[in-house]
Amino acid sequence: MTYFHRAALAASAALALSCLAPATAHAQLKPGDPAPSFTLEATQAGKAFPFSLQEALRNGPVVLYFYPAAFTKGCTIEAHNFAEAIDEYKQYGATVLGVSADGLEKLKEFSVSECRGKFAVGADPDGKVIKAYDAKMAFMPAMANRVSYVITPDHKIYYEYSSSDPDGHVPNTLAAVRKWALNGKVH
Repeated sequence: MTYFHRAALAASAALALSCLAPATAHAQLKPGDPAPSFTLEATQAGKAFPFSLQEALRNGPVVLYFYPAAFTKGCTIEAHNFAEAIDEYKQYGATVLGVSADGLEKLKEFSVSECRGKFAVGADPDGKVIKAYDAKMAFMPAMANRVSYVITPDHKIYYEYSSSDPDGHVPNTLAAVRKWALNGKVH
């Protein structure tokens, strides 16, 4: 085997291992940081509308979660989990918004089938909101990583959770929303 073949084989093996390793997000926005304002096209139950963070925060906290792509296994699990818990979020006055780099037409279908019409998902095909919240996937920067934030009405990050495992985002953000609500709704 020549040097070139060994180097190519080593590079291929390294790439394969990096694809198998679970990706963890390292969100830079931390509790206490200001939450970047945004407005983007969103859809709930297949109906499109402009979602404004500013307007949503007037009603209570916002759970903003980023996910890689609609209709993938982990993102479908996560959407189902949020849909099942939406009544509890609402009990604390919280709004849930999922954001990905998918286009609005794809998200219209996703909002009906996987989100079960219970919460909105926003289209960020140019990645501006994903970038503002430091939620870009390291090895595929055109996609969002799995990162969740709880943002309080004072426009501050109250809680941040990053994990490639879709199952932890709902219990962790729900616990943060509950803690915020029960602690006098202060930062």
